[in-house]
Amino acid sequence: MIIANPIYDTVFKRMMENERVAKFFIGTLLEQQIETVEVKPQEFTYTDELAGLAVFRLDIIATIKSETGELKKILIEIQKAKNQIDLMRFRNYLGEQYKKEGKLNNEIIALPITTIYILGFILPEIETACLKIERNYKDLVNNTVLEKKSDFVEKPTHDSYIVQVDRITNRYQTSLDKLLSVFEQNNFVDDKKITKQFSHPTDNEDVKIMTDILHHSGTNPEERKRIEIEQEAWRTINAMFEEKEKALLKELNDTKTENADLLKQLEALKRKLGEQ
Repeated sequence: MIIANPIYDTVFKRMMENERVAKFFIGTLLEQQIETVEVKPQEFTYTDELAGLAVFRLDIIATIKSETGELKKILIEIQKAKNQIDLMRFRNYLGEQYKKEGKLNNEIIALPITTIYILGFILPEIETACLKIERNYKDLVNNTVLEKKSDFVEKPTHDSYIVQVDRITNRYQTSLDKLLSVFEQNNFVDDKKITKQFSHPTDNEDVKIMTDILHHSGTNPEERKRIEIEQEAWRTINAMFEEKEKALLKELNDTKTENADLLKQLEALKRKLGEQ
């Protein structure tokens, strides 16, 4: 089956608008049974005045209820490139989300947050395709790990999940394997890496729904055009950042050279004064 590459914002958004897919995606990563999920797309537009370019960014906030009755706010971010501005933007976005409050039974409450990052680049130090960064409560006085959780501690801190799509292998055994297989960056049928051949059996109903949505996105001319526009925008942004990075490195090197010359002049002056 031909499917669209889900790392594009427009494709990922369409996939996560399906309630069952959103439950499967979040529940599989968090290893929790999801009872309800509310998906709220948050639009972010990055604009560069010099390039005259505006790019749509997508964060998805899902307020879920687990089998224990706990509510969480899930922030999902796709990072296609390792640009500093993306990292700082999401830190700012995360800070804004900590300020916001949720509602439970008409009562305003602060919801605990969990973040999920889907990376289109590799972290050299981390070899796994899917990583969980979790917190433990440690009693430093008695040097023991505590099992109980505190509502106060949970709300200003959070767990995080990272998916490295370029490290996804051909495994297709567990529910996590089957979820990750959809994001696998292999078997592309075009040079632009917009569509790929999904060769795994769709023996999981949730995966079947996902691939059906992605098949439509990959074969529908209008949706494919939107993906191409997004892809071209990111190429422009990456090229722009590469030029800015080169300019900054050159400026830094020039400054180092200038400082080295000044240091040599100072040493020469000291020697001259010592000879007098």
